[in-house]
Amino acid sequence: MNWVSDDDGSDVPWVSDDEEEKPTVLRIEGPSNGSVQDGASSSNLMTQFLAMGFPEKMVVKALKENGDGNSDSLLNLLLTYKALDETPSENERNGVNTPSDENDWADDDSSDFDDFDDFDDMDFELEMSGQTSFSKKLRTLLEMGFRKEAATSAIERCGEDVPICELADSICAAETAEEEGGFGEYDAPNSEKKKDGDKYDPFVHSNKKQRFDGASSSRRSTHMHERVKRAYRRPTPTSRPRRSREEDDDTDRNSLPIPMVGFGLPMDPMRQLYRDIPKVAQGPPYFFYENVALTPKGVWQTISRFLHDIPPEYIDSKYFSACYRKRGYIHNMPIANRFPLEPTPPMTILDAFPSARANWPPWDTRTQFNCLQTCIGSAKLTERIRSRLVSSPDPPPPEVIRWVLYECKKWNLIWVGQNRVAPLEPDEVEFLLGFPRDHTRGVSRTERYRSLGNSFQVDTVAYQLSVLKELYPKGIRVLSLFTGIGGAEVALHRLGIKMTAVLSVEISAINRNILRGWWEQTGQEGELEEIDDVTRVNDAILTRFIARHGGIDLVIGGSPCNNLAGSNRHHRDGLSGEHSSLFFHYHRILERVRFLMGRD
Repeated sequence: MNWVSDDDGSDVPWVSDDEEEKPTVLRIEGPSNGSVQDGASSSNLMTQFLAMGFPEKMVVKALKENGDGNSDSLLNLLLTYKALDETPSENERNGVNTPSDENDWADDDSSDFDDFDDFDDMDFELEMSGQTSFSKKLRTLLEMGFRKEAATSAIERCGEDVPICELADSICAAETAEEEGGFGEYDAPNSEKKKDGDKYDPFVHSNKKQRFDGASSSRRSTHMHERVKRAYRRPTPTSRPRRSREEDDDTDRNSLPIPMVGFGLPMDPMRQLYRDIPKVAQGPPYFFYENVALTPKGVWQTISRFLHDIPPEYIDSKYFSACYRKRGYIHNMPIANRFPLEPTPPMTILDAFPSARANWPPWDTRTQFNCLQTCIGSAKLTERIRSRLVSSPDPPPPEVIRWVLYECKKWNLIWVGQNRVAPLEPDEVEFLLGFPRDHTRGVSRTERYRSLGNSFQVDTVAYQLSVLKELYPKGIRVLSLFTGIGGAEVALHRLGIKMTAVLSVEISAINRNILRGWWEQTGQEGELEEIDDVTRVNDAILTRFIARHGGIDLVIGGSPCNNLAGSNRHHRDGLSGEHSSLFFHYHRILERVRFLMGRD
């Protein structure tokens, strides 16, 4: 079965949370193309734009400066005010201190592309470029419904000082031209459409404006107004209320700690050494469950409820390795006296790959990789990056640097020569994840990336499992669900914990072969039994294993994240999804083990 990447991002649009909800709305059916009729008053326009969500003070200011002649001009002026944030918010008028735009959207871990969506991509670019004006305009355009690539290209093409209405008009003009058979002013960075017989280069900005006939202009105006209405209209009594970003986004971000260090880091004197576990869940058999941290809302609450109401321990692997990996763990093991693996792995990119230092440009400020995915950047992309850098001066222009860094961060590209980047090789990914060299060798590159991308980060998991070494000095009996390529087994082995028996449940024949090969190569003395389907694990199988080996000490695993991870844009159905619903088999099997071991 082919799992998708365990990337944590989401693709759910949201709106600004500084908008006040009104009980009623006046629907604006379309833009006005001329002046307001003699019988219309400024109060009508006031009502119209208040219904669209603009603050009263902003509308009054626009009416005063522009008069009440043309609703299109007023709308453009109001959008400009909105983008430039020239009018104080309601909270500011009331004397309430609120965070700035940047702080509202800031996240200690925003550089991790686990939650890789339009706004997180934008935050990364802004982090590198420091462009505050760019931030405000891009957010406004995204809230208006424009594509992120189109909005970014428009800002770079027209400049950051251009009013938001002109940026919106530029995007609509390009889209209209594209619909009518032309290529327009905009094309996505990864495309190679032709313009005047040559490949279109998104980094070549032209001041030459395209001409449109009356019909095209009208369509362009309609497009822009439809975007505006979607972004700023108010709900009717029968429509769903507008919500804040946190409410509109189906990703459960609010419960995640910052920084994401769980119950403490190695050698941290302030780490938490006690937690309250329900009495029914205390003691063996121990269990350990893992999945992506950024899940749809309510998922971790549900998982916790099924696992004896034990709250998750969220840990980002950036504190244990040179790559980000935000994960949640629920377990009933002790947390005192945990210790990390030795030797300590490299914590930065250049420490992990010192040979890259000679070719690393000073403007690439990355120190760690993002979450390692199941897919990699293409050769076509790396060649485009090389070509762009070769044709640019040294140092490259800011827009080129921003684009190159964006792609390098997204695909975890590493510098392998002057102006040359390449994706990580499978053995390099193994190293970053804590696996032995050539752990996955012998299968196709595609399968190696897929298996590694869905695996544990060994150093992170080993730190949590380290308490078992003192508890089981003679060896441990393990039920390994959703084993994958054996991240838990590798962690236990590296900790020096002998595995006297392992019952491994893994559906992928490739992954089973990888684990079996590692088991034999490392000379494990215990017995490895394998089952190919978690749904087939029943009382008979468990009873036979327990009778043969005297019990089960640890139930460990992480069910598929396909319907939880943000990279699955079409089937992010939470625990009701086809694959992620397999979590309930983890719960079912755990409870049967506890019953057979006399715990329930």
